[in-house]
Amino acid sequence: MMTHHLEREEGRIAYDDTGGDGPLVIAAPGMGDVRGVYRHLTPALTNAGIRVVTMDLRGLGESSVEWPDYSDSAVASDYLALIDHLDSGPATLIGNSKSCASAVIAATTAPDKVKAIAVIGPFVRVVPMKWWQKAAFAAMLAPPWGRAAWVSYYRKNLYPGPTPPDLDAYSKALSENLGERGRMAAFRKLAGDNHAESGQRLAKVTQPALVVMGTADPDFPDAEAEAREVAGILGAELVFVPDSGHYPQADSPDVVAPAIIDLVAGSSA
Repeated sequence: MMTHHLEREEGRIAYDDTGGDGPLVIAAPGMGDVRGVYRHLTPALTNAGIRVVTMDLRGLGESSVEWPDYSDSAVASDYLALIDHLDSGPATLIGNSKSCASAVIAATTAPDKVKAIAVIGPFVRVVPMKWWQKAAFAAMLAPPWGRAAWVSYYRKNLYPGPTPPDLDAYSKALSENLGERGRMAAFRKLAGDNHAESGQRLAKVTQPALVVMGTADPDFPDAEAEAREVAGILGAELVFVPDSGHYPQADSPDVVAPAIIDLVAGSSA
């Protein structure tokens, strides 16, 4: 699909759009990833009559690099600005990993613009980590080895069960994108938010919500327990994807798509 750009005061956000007059869904990836992570989910949603827009985060993909703010709330403002720009009414927001926190913030900042939220592998509150885990993650992303270390971790650790058939090619393209000037620096800044703000807002979400969690997601001390607690606070539907890791929309779209289709249908009724 053709790449479009949302011009913001501080930079521009890249997105693509399947078009049509169906209910609008806007999806954003997690940190260190690009909007192509939805490449296997989008066809199933469009076949159900949904208009799917996927956007890159600040600094990554085809978005511009230099931004003064890479926080969860800043990305939330990009969600809302894109809704305004598309001028097609309220949207269902899909987040993955970091962008789940931004979806929560957007939903509570402008509830009239957000019909529902789906959070996949959701970091939406402070997840306790030992000091050495934080230090190890920061060291992994540090130059000059940060790009290679992240892509290796992404490829080998975050898909512990089923893998998309094109994962090798996708990982190579992701590495090439992160090799562009300024993108790893942006990634490190995106990684700096601890999601405290969205955690404080979770109970204030009034829209229908869906929590999707891979049962083998290695990014949480106990992925299933985290999903149950977050779903309980949100009053959300909960879908576990057996053996999936941090990106079930990519490795198990046949499980994730029906749940999102039901969410969109329910919020549009």
